[in-house]
Amino acid sequence: MKTVHTDKAPKAIGPYSQAVVSGNLVFCSGQIPLDPATGEFVSGGIKEQTARIFENLEEVLNAAGATLASVVSVNVFLRDMTDFKEMNDVYSASFGEHKPARATIGVSSLPKDALIEVSCVASLSK
Repeated sequence: MKTVHTDKAPKAIGPYSQAVVSGNLVFCSGQIPLDPATGEFVSGGIKEQTARIFENLEEVLNAAGATLASVVSVNVFLRDMTDFKEMNDVYSASFGEHKPARATIGVSSLPKDALIEVSCVASLSK
């Protein structure tokens, strides 16, 4: 197992790695909408938070040698399921024609009171 770290994404706020590579898979830890430069939430609502998360995930994936196009599975955690449509619009724009497997789960709270958290698994091409 190899840990992945990049300064282009927020540092882990707990005892975990931004991602780990095991075999040909990259397991990205959940991202909340933190600006990597400040460590603070991005301003705005669910659209801005979702966009920041996918920018952060893309940086972590790039550090591991993967891209959003190599993502095979995504878990989305929403604090309010009424945000689903707006989240889904940004999600769709982030992935384009690529459609990984996905679960979207409504939760009562998230770290730092984020509106959304997203984790994913990607495949490294050999």
